[in-house]
Amino acid sequence: MRVLAWLRGISPRRRLLLGAVALVVVAGAVAAFVMTGGGDPPGTPERDEPGTVLLVPGYGGAKGALERLASRIRHDTGREAEVVTLAGDGTGDLQAQAEVLANAAQQAYDRGAPSVDVVGYSAGGIVARLWVAHGGEPRRVVTLGSPMHGTELAAAGGLLAPGACPLACRQLIPGSTLLRALPPIPPGLPWLSIWTDRDQTVTPPDSARLEGAVNVSLQQLCPENQAAHGDLPTDPEAGALVLSALGTAPLAAPDRCVSS
Repeated sequence: MRVLAWLRGISPRRRLLLGAVALVVVAGAVAAFVMTGGGDPPGTPERDEPGTVLLVPGYGGAKGALERLASRIRHDTGREAEVVTLAGDGTGDLQAQAEVLANAAQQAYDRGAPSVDVVGYSAGGIVARLWVAHGGEPRRVVTLGSPMHGTELAAAGGLLAPGACPLACRQLIPGSTLLRALPPIPPGLPWLSIWTDRDQTVTPPDSARLEGAVNVSLQQLCPENQAAHGDLPTDPEAGALVLSALGTAPLAAPDRCVSS
């Protein structure tokens, strides 16, 4: 109240001068905020320069096939590529697996990586989505045969042999609580989802289709491609699509076999 009374007591010209000074101060504060990255803590990665590639295994956590893809990424791009070791046997809570991915990403940043790209195979693509949903900020994401809407195979397993369908299996049943709770991917996040029409594990195969992503069936590009679900990490065409997507050009749907 004293401030208001003081303002009423000064001349209109002086009030105008004070207002102009206040605007200059505010503009300077805004400029400083922008120049320091919008208040981001020191050391926050820029996330626009290609850095470490983290590959996330599918259900069961087997790393062999993805190790071959990681080796190809290292050889062809010179970038660091690491296959994440999932908790336990890779059949437990997918939320816990997302925490493993979050820790791996933080370790990459701590080692000086300017950004992290993620390649998720099968259920590993759901792990990537969970990490992003909980605040993960990858530069780009590529998923291979990931059951974004679940797989009927998990539903059949849960019905016919409940004891043989661990938690991750149940979470991959179409319409599961976990899948229903997944939010859309953030606008502007480059995301390529690849699948094969020959998939008999993720059924139907186009369960891999993800709204907001660039969605590509191998056979859409290469009609003669015979890759099954287990072949996706090592298939030459799928690998070429992964490498292209991990580049720096704007992510767009390819119109031909990349390796041809």
